[in-house]
Amino acid sequence: MKICIMDDASANKKKLTPLAALRKAESYCAYQERAQQEVRDKLYEWGLHMEDVERTISTLIENNFLNEERFAKAYVLGKFRMKGWGKIKIVQHLKQKRVSKPLIQIALREIDLDDYEQKLQDIIEKKINKPISKLSYMERGKLIRFLMGKGYEQDLIYRKLGSSDEE
Repeated sequence: MKICIMDDASANKKKLTPLAALRKAESYCAYQERAQQEVRDKLYEWGLHMEDVERTISTLIENNFLNEERFAKAYVLGKFRMKGWGKIKIVQHLKQKRVSKPLIQIALREIDLDDYEQKLQDIIEKKINKPISKLSYMERGKLIRFLMGKGYEQDLIYRKLGSSDEE
């Protein structure tokens, strides 16, 4: 006896026609900037075949619903301003979304270097409630790990922690 197990979600999923998928993808892209790979994955999820997926992606690009550079710039600024992410973490996430290296570099130029350093300073001040010079070795290590987890560069972190001793 052979048992075939299929989850209910995939069994009941209605497949979209290419035209219906295009209309739905236009709404999906109009709601928020999307990476090409996100849209491609969604189209496959909606039951389209490879030729239809690529044709739909091309149409979305032609009609300016999908623009990888615009997505990358919006993503970089959003994650930096709203979540306080550093460049390393932003780059990692853009790579996961399969954004090309040249576009990542272009998008990172959107971050003003003074704003970047100020954001790091603000995060440090919010995280600790005493001068940096008064931090124990353990507290300092914990702060450095936290900031690296946020995606900030190690040399910038050490520079900030070293220059903030006058507080």
